[in-house]
Amino acid sequence: MAKGVSNPLGLVVLAFLQERPMHPYELGRLLKARNKQESIKYRHASLYMVVKQLHRDGYIEPQETSRAGQLPERTVYALTEAGREVLTREMRELVAVPAKEYLRFEAALALIVVLPPAEVVELLGERLAALELLIAGLREKTRDREDVERIHLVEYEYRLALAEAEVAFVRRFRSLVEQGDVGSLWPRLHQS
Repeated sequence: MAKGVSNPLGLVVLAFLQERPMHPYELGRLLKARNKQESIKYRHASLYMVVKQLHRDGYIEPQETSRAGQLPERTVYALTEAGREVLTREMRELVAVPAKEYLRFEAALALIVVLPPAEVVELLGERLAALELLIAGLREKTRDREDVERIHLVEYEYRLALAEAEVAFVRRFRSLVEQGDVGSLWPRLHQS
């Protein structure tokens, strides 16, 4: 069995090349045009490194190389059968199998006793305000749009659902902290 593609940017390259052969510069432009950098960490230099790795692993292959005037040489890459297989396998796993993701807010909650409860109430209020702004922006992006098929907005709908769930959690947790319903250790750590 072929090894996998653990880098989400690699999966983007394979998915875009499934549409048609392209050169890395074109892949980067398409990634930005489709706003995928909001869901997948992207840096221009990383794209070229990922393309090299995918080529080395046999998932993509050069189709043609050309030069236009003073521009640098551009190599157009195409998806190989091995690339198509690994893309399909990786996507099936990503969709079907939940994975533990280490989120910054979860880490903050794990260490929340470092801060005084009263300060946490204020900070959670700031977080709620920021989440409400985020939700408003995501709702705007996911409104019915004739220029974009709904499937291309699904990651925004997912982020919206997560943000709405986080708001509900933060409100409940903030209320518990305000009411002092958090046990005795935490408040005791911050007594003067």
